[in-house]
Amino acid sequence: KNGKGKNMSYLIRDTTKEERIALIKSWIPDDEAMDADGAPDLWDLYADYINGTKEIAECNAAFKTDYISEEQ
Repeated sequence: KNGKGKNMSYLIRDTTKEERIALIKSWIPDDEAMDADGAPDLWDLYADYINGTKEIAECNAAFKTDYISEEQ
């Protein structure tokens, strides 16, 4: 299993740092500045994932918790 293709695993153990960086890059719209509309900076949000310390789901959960607590 080389981890490529439609059913690719994005778990840290199944990816290299370069693959994780490429994945996050693929989520950033080419024509949209993330900071301009107050949207989160994906590089900051997923830094722990890129560095191999948290899975995507953990980063997402942390963001949702912060977002909800800031809104209340």
